[in-house]
Amino acid sequence: MAYLDSNVFIYPVIYKETLLQAAKARVILAHIEKGLIHAYTSTLTWDELVWVVTKTLGNKDAVEKGRMLLQFPNLKFISVDENTILKAQKLVEKYHLKPRDAIHATGALSKNLTIISDDTDFDTVKELKRTSINQLADKLLEKKIKNHQTTKNSNRRRPEKQT
Repeated sequence: MAYLDSNVFIYPVIYKETLLQAAKARVILAHIEKGLIHAYTSTLTWDELVWVVTKTLGNKDAVEKGRMLLQFPNLKFISVDENTILKAQKLVEKYHLKPRDAIHATGALSKNLTIISDDTDFDTVKELKRTSINQLADKLLEKKIKNHQTTKNSNRRRPEKQT
């Protein structure tokens, strides 16, 4: 199980193929879509995605991408409520995080999840484990290659024993 920071959703939309992390984020999202990874994100992610897409690509794309996020298969949302904000405030005070980062960290901590993010500010939070987009995507791709090789080897016809 993993908690996805908003950049996992934003990179593939605004960078298409110009940023390696965009392609790597697509690998992660494909695994979630297939149900191979159980993933969470905050309701705040919707706000961040729609805001960035509005600023870079326009309102029409932002509406579409916001809807797609809300309907994304196998993705669960963690609501931001007063309790979340109170815990986020403590993280801001303790680790000097930006408010939105503190909300994301609080969401991940609420479910004891590793946060998938390229934001190194999360590394200051001792209670939180972070994995970069590249690290997770590479791990998933290695596993896929290994599984493919295992399947390929097991499908090879074994020589019959001569008696």
